[in-house]
Amino acid sequence: MARRVNELLGDLRQLEIQRAIAAEKVKAADAAVAAAQTALQQTSERLTALEQQRESQLPDLKVRLVDIYKRGRGGYARMLVDVNGLREFARAMRAVAALTTINEERIAQHRRTLADVRQERDAAQQRTQELQAAARDADRARLAAQRAVAAREALLTQIDQRRDLNAQLAGELDVAYQRLQEQVGNLLAGRPVEGVTIPMASFRGALDWPAPGRYVRARNGIEIMAPEGTSVTDHGSNYFSLYGYLSSIGVTSGQHVDAGTELGKVGTAPSGPPSLYFELRVDGRSVDPIQWLKPR
Repeated sequence: MARRVNELLGDLRQLEIQRAIAAEKVKAADAAVAAAQTALQQTSERLTALEQQRESQLPDLKVRLVDIYKRGRGGYARMLVDVNGLREFARAMRAVAALTTINEERIAQHRRTLADVRQERDAAQQRTQELQAAARDADRARLAAQRAVAAREALLTQIDQRRDLNAQLAGELDVAYQRLQEQVGNLLAGRPVEGVTIPMASFRGALDWPAPGRYVRARNGIEIMAPEGTSVTDHGSNYFSLYGYLSSIGVTSGQHVDAGTELGKVGTAPSGPPSLYFELRVDGRSVDPIQWLKPR
């Protein structure tokens, strides 16, 4: 038990380290998520501003495009033909050049705005993907931390339970030892001797099987698929056990039996094949026999 406790304590130390590492990962992931959320919010605001800017430019651009369309293929060249005099021609030239420059700038600005919107949208999508990846990393780190904590708590509970069980067994075995010493004294003195009950928990996983064969689950006990007529023996404890499907019984009511005593013969189960029904009860409650019988 001491060796196992040391192993568990070593496991606990490893789990503490894992939990600390997982906690740091959670902090880093939370920081990344917060930063990504801030960047995404800023990008959303920038997208809104660019969209508003683009929409505000559309009416003016639409008017100018309609104006160019109405003037036909000649465009502003007709303005130069319709003027009288050199002075008016020069003035018209300047007006046409200014209008052409303004239109080109408006169209170029509109195109730049669209390009900026697309670029900002792509950046926002990238940041969103990074945010999702950071969130997944945070979730994995949190789950790892939770598993480490759960494993640590389970190990602590296991240690506490084993220590409590050992303390209980030690006390019960000490009482049984004292009673055994008393009965030895009675035996040497020629006085009547009473039986001494050993704590059942000390036999957990150490009881002999009542019969050889493969077992299957059945209600509160197990069915052991043994050949018909196989001897059924006592498991060697003073606790209550039930045997079913016996073809014959080799003991009588109230008879004292020792470990290995033949109790009867394997019979036939109601379903047909030869088998033995075995049920073990502790403190009046059915328990899993497999946990009390020797491992195969």
